[in-house]
Amino acid sequence: MNRSLLRGIFWCVAAVCLVAQAVAQSVTVTILHTNDMHAAFIPHEATWRRESPKPLVGGFKELEFTVDSVRKATSNVLLFDAGDVMTGNPITDRLYKGAEGGALFEMMNMIGYDAWTIGNHDFDISQENLVALTKIAQFPTLSANIVNTQGAFPVNNREYIVLNRFGLRIGVFGLMSQELYSLVNQNNLVGIKVLSPIETARRLIATLDPMTDLIIAVTHQGVEEDSVLAANVQGLDVIIGGHSHTRLTKPKVVNNVIIVQAGSQCENVGALEVTVDNDRVVRFSGTLIQLWARNDRPRTRLSVFVDSMQAAIEKDYSEVLAELATDWTRERGESSIGRFIADAQREAAHAHVAFMNASGIRANVAAGPLTKRELFEVLPFRNILTTFQLSGRELRSVVLHTLANDEAVIFSGLYAAVKRMPDNTWKVVTLNVGGKPLEDDRMYSCAASDFMVGQAKKYFGLEIQQPVYLKQTVFEAIERAVRNAKVIAERTDRRIEVVP
Repeated sequence: MNRSLLRGIFWCVAAVCLVAQAVAQSVTVTILHTNDMHAAFIPHEATWRRESPKPLVGGFKELEFTVDSVRKATSNVLLFDAGDVMTGNPITDRLYKGAEGGALFEMMNMIGYDAWTIGNHDFDISQENLVALTKIAQFPTLSANIVNTQGAFPVNNREYIVLNRFGLRIGVFGLMSQELYSLVNQNNLVGIKVLSPIETARRLIATLDPMTDLIIAVTHQGVEEDSVLAANVQGLDVIIGGHSHTRLTKPKVVNNVIIVQAGSQCENVGALEVTVDNDRVVRFSGTLIQLWARNDRPRTRLSVFVDSMQAAIEKDYSEVLAELATDWTRERGESSIGRFIADAQREAAHAHVAFMNASGIRANVAAGPLTKRELFEVLPFRNILTTFQLSGRELRSVVLHTLANDEAVIFSGLYAAVKRMPDNTWKVVTLNVGGKPLEDDRMYSCAASDFMVGQAKKYFGLEIQQPVYLKQTVFEAIERAVRNAKVIAERTDRRIEVVP
């Protein structure tokens, strides 16, 4: 065989090897993702559907079935959660392996999560409980910008991981919203600092880029902040988002960064397919898979565990506490349900005035029997009833602050007639406390949740001095008022009334 022919064969073989290598470098990965599940481990009514009875949606049984179905259909699958696993169902009050709500993370172990990032509601009980939850999780807790005052990671969190899967090196890091302090009881955040998400992401991308083929951020800050993040970094491929409860039915792309989010309440699982070739994403497609609940799914270890936890909760929380004469429906401002809750706090604290933030009321309840579970869904937070003193002059300023800043605060024990002035400011025309005219120099006892007290500048426009934390939660105070009422009529009286 002559040398020319040998050279020709050599270069043909080399070309084939190069093509094979190029093909081998192209890998498609399916990234499944959840966010803001809020302890919705069992199905619930699809409230947006018109038919009756409404179909059931969500729950961990259907989530497991869907995830397993995708894993059977394709071998390259990852599963991430973008935070707020906690708060929304009484399971978060149940102790499991040393953590309240720990059963949720045991279920996530069974489903097979690869990593998660912390959400603001995962701090709702305490830092210590969050640490206990992360120890139950058999998957990493990623949050690169949550540190303590020494710069260490305080809740068993890690900056990032590198997954060597499917022939790829995949870098994953977590980020928390810098609004954390306005979202969580500050007693649960002692010693916690939240670093800049953008600066943290830039630093981690610089670290991960030389050693990875794909970089993913799992964030809990909302689609708008995710978009800002994407616009201000280079080298990031994917953002798995949470916090804003946004149903992105198809991915959003900003600055070549693919942004996805799957709504909330475990009603959907997101599925993002990316093809990676030579250190970049060359193709992608994404969708949401609706988790319609079905009763004919095969029994699994998870389904047995879910049923046992549901049965225990139903036993404890199925008790009927009272009868609602009319629907309890939340509104942005005053509502019958909000007035009842504010009044119950004032009565429990023996205060002159009480305050309730409308955003803290998390569910509606239809007229009829009110169960303990339904009440828990209305008030799922572990807030402490707190008392403090304000002068009449300060109460007047609180009313004006809530109007000027459009803060949805519901009052009890106080009535104000207010007038909008031509310059768009507000004037108090009448202000009564306990049916009597306000006295500017008199001190009045007030009540609110410790969450509102911790956010006093936001809700009241002033700092609270010497708050007293009572030995009862807001939920306990409301539960007692509901039991005593037996039949709850609609409360229609306006506490803040705009007059001509």
